[in-house]
Amino acid sequence: MKIQIIGYSGSGKSTLAKFLSTHYALPCLHLDTMRFLPQWQERPDEDMKRLVDDFLCHHDSWVMDGNYSFCSYEQRMKEADTIIFLNFSPWNCLYRAFKRSLRYRGQTREDMTPGCPEKFDWEFIRWILKDGRQERAKRRYQKVCQTYSEKVVMLCNQRELDAFLEHVQKL
Repeated sequence: MKIQIIGYSGSGKSTLAKFLSTHYALPCLHLDTMRFLPQWQERPDEDMKRLVDDFLCHHDSWVMDGNYSFCSYEQRMKEADTIIFLNFSPWNCLYRAFKRSLRYRGQTREDMTPGCPEKFDWEFIRWILKDGRQERAKRRYQKVCQTYSEKVVMLCNQRELDAFLEHVQKL
């Protein structure tokens, strides 16, 4: 089983990935841990791609969360048995990210690179509300939904996510 979770920042990709990984006993890769080095320094694109490709080569099943269209994106979408698209509203994502920042204030989340303490600043707020939702990203999500319609599960709010999780737990 291979599950790819995509969606907007703050939508809950990593939390869902952790749940599904535990539920199905699958290895989990949070792409943010591949992207960032300590102190929020970005890993070079080629290094990140090499790490992700290595993970894909060495695992027959997995749960992966994150977008990073430059990083084996098409391969991940093709290989995934299920693609979960968390298509939450900008304000919902902002609220979720704010709650997360309060919960992990001054700490590094377990789904993030060590040395990257949780932050909630104007740059991140702008990313959630505007920059991360540019037409380019919307077109990419639309293409995935069209190309892989038979295996895409789109969840647009907490009620839909809860129903999905309830269904998963019954399996």
